[in-house]
Amino acid sequence: MEKISGPIFPTLPISGRKKIIRKKSEIIEIKEFNATMTFKRSSGILLHPTSLPGPFGIGDLGPEAFRWIDFLDETGTGLWQVLPLGPTGYADSPYQCFSALAGNPYLISPELLLDDGLLSKEELQSHPDFSTEKVDYGRVIPWKTDLLKKAYQNYKSSGRLADEFASFQEKNNFWLEDFALFMAMKQAHQLRPWVEWPEALRDRQSQAISAFRDTNRGGIIEQHAFDQFLFFRQWTSVREYANQKKIQIIGDVPIYVAHDSSDVWSHPELYQLDDQGQPIVVAGVPPDYYSNTGQLWGNPIYKWHLHTKNSFDWWKQRMEMVLSQVDIIRLDHFRGFAGYWEVPATETTAVNGRWMPGPGDTIFNQLRDHIGELPLIAEDLGHITPDVIALREQFNLPGMKIFQFGLESGNDDPFVPHNYEENCVAYTGTHDNDTSAGWYQKANPEHQNFARAYLNLGENPTNLGFTRTMINVLWKSAAVFTIAPLQDIFGLGTDARMNYPGTTSGNWQWRFNSSMITNEIKEWLQSVNSEANRMNP
Repeated sequence: MEKISGPIFPTLPISGRKKIIRKKSEIIEIKEFNATMTFKRSSGILLHPTSLPGPFGIGDLGPEAFRWIDFLDETGTGLWQVLPLGPTGYADSPYQCFSALAGNPYLISPELLLDDGLLSKEELQSHPDFSTEKVDYGRVIPWKTDLLKKAYQNYKSSGRLADEFASFQEKNNFWLEDFALFMAMKQAHQLRPWVEWPEALRDRQSQAISAFRDTNRGGIIEQHAFDQFLFFRQWTSVREYANQKKIQIIGDVPIYVAHDSSDVWSHPELYQLDDQGQPIVVAGVPPDYYSNTGQLWGNPIYKWHLHTKNSFDWWKQRMEMVLSQVDIIRLDHFRGFAGYWEVPATETTAVNGRWMPGPGDTIFNQLRDHIGELPLIAEDLGHITPDVIALREQFNLPGMKIFQFGLESGNDDPFVPHNYEENCVAYTGTHDNDTSAGWYQKANPEHQNFARAYLNLGENPTNLGFTRTMINVLWKSAAVFTIAPLQDIFGLGTDARMNYPGTTSGNWQWRFNSSMITNEIKEWLQSVNSEANRMNP
């Protein structure tokens, strides 16, 4: 039977530096702007939208997102960093999404659906009594799924937003049709991975695909497309509001995509897979000081030679799509573009892998020629070799510094602030670290002593005193951007940690309460930004 794999993603005809401007329902429209990428000395806060307050079990893109931007504006904080915004799957991780291009429907605001006439007050009020401190995905997902189904049914019966939805579908058909079809098929097969579907659907045989479409036309396929329309419509408003306040949003692009994703299912030719769609080799990192077996991530690895042959069309489309959502991109696992650790898929640890050459400067030259100077932050943590440093420096990309790491090593460590160069982005910690207060409480006496001495603190600092001093010192460093997770702004302990790498439960749950943002915190943060010359205009 004929297989439907579709063309490599079409690329947009762009000459010179362009910016993707987003209107209410239009996701891709191109407008020229200056070719020079410059980063201004600024500060930011790392907070994923799931952590925003609200009564619906999970942070969303409604009123609290706008209040959050107001807080950033009032304190002179010019950067908001988020994690990947895609539709989460395995273990609720934003780094294991069903698509590299789609948005997370669980972030859709019920309140804005009410404003749009897609939900009634009764439908909105009948929500469970959710926790306001943690996301209980087991309760939130079925409730939100049912709510979005009601919104879609109300759209079908009322015709509200029909023209906007049609325009959205037309402009985003290059990825939306495959994604909606993929999600509908998962739903029809009890959410099983695509490699476990009937062979004809797994392999995208044309007759089977057509039959599925005919059976489900106007039903679950269209609803998944409609959910995407709602997500991007709401996110557009959030981003536009932030930009009006001169606040830039830093997004996150993982180098690899999930195996169980519409990306791999719709374009298996771009990945190293066998005839059944299973990975031949998978991604990971080798054994190191922290793990004698390394890390086995399980993501399929690209056929980089084919991406090169096709002028990195898929990557161009991916980066354009992300730049339609955010202003700056943190490129996760940057070292994989210089060289990556490849492990046979039959292995249970990453020990028996090998280093393979990545695409190197070829991909970034192609992206730069197509889009212009890319606003990228290179996540260059971990096993960094000279070729990784050379690649980052070739494109003048800022790398990352983690203050917590420096406090474990001493004055000569490149991660302590007095050793930072200007072209870097410095963090107290990231989503993968303990909170800074949690780090201090668990640190061994030697590291605690060095931390207190470096920060000029007394014998028993409070959690808030410790983290505020860390932030003060970090903010006054040479780094062009300094960023702290919101948990550190509040001085919270380990209970507020976002993620434990290598674990698959209990992560991505933390939320804050709006009452935690006090006038005292606003005044303190504004003062820190002002004293460190990081005030956003």
